[in-house]
Amino acid sequence: MNFDQKLLPGILCRRYQRFFAEVELNSGEQITAHCPNTGSMRGLVEPGLGVYVSQSTNPRRKLAYTLELVNAHTSLVGVHTGRANALAKEAITAGSIARLLGYGKVRQEVRYSQNSRIDLLLEDPTTQRCCYVEVKSVTLREGPAACFPDAVTTRGAKHLDDLIATVRLPHQRAVMFYLVQREDCQYFTPADDIDPTYGAKLRSAVEQGVEMLAYACRVSPQGIQVIQPLPIRL
Repeated sequence: MNFDQKLLPGILCRRYQRFFAEVELNSGEQITAHCPNTGSMRGLVEPGLGVYVSQSTNPRRKLAYTLELVNAHTSLVGVHTGRANALAKEAITAGSIARLLGYGKVRQEVRYSQNSRIDLLLEDPTTQRCCYVEVKSVTLREGPAACFPDAVTTRGAKHLDDLIATVRLPHQRAVMFYLVQREDCQYFTPADDIDPTYGAKLRSAVEQGVEMLAYACRVSPQGIQVIQPLPIRL
């Protein structure tokens, strides 16, 4: 995925009220950017870190700028969680995800249970087999590990329950896809120290047939590309 515009570099002054980030652009201008990430962003919100923002020309937007990347010293990190689904879809349709080959159609945001939508639905028109893929954006690094979640997530646990229910149906696959928007991690593991309930639910889901994938990304001011699978340690 290439960014459709040149990102503007700056320095993070502070993140506040979760959805706002004060940034001093390299030009010296002080701006307030939308922060499109509901997690804690642990390790990525210290004042003084380098950042990149995009700028919208939409006059209806309250904030013209959006926080896109944070420089974590060992890697640029994509913090825009809204890009994760598009990145995963791009990699799947390009044939870059070996375990998700062979599906002729990929749809996004498809309703599949009461009050739930699946991020990606992969369909094989000839066999009628489907693969339900839930995508999570991962930004947290602890030592060599990419970790999820970075805050307690009851919604994430509900998504696992939905995948468990799906995989019990005949001829259906369910996949939990962790998209690690950084390239400095050696493996993926659930963040049990942050949300032990989620970690336990994830292990239970795997025991019941839900599949897991974790992929690292190469992140630059020009774009983000899914590059390689990461080992998973449960």
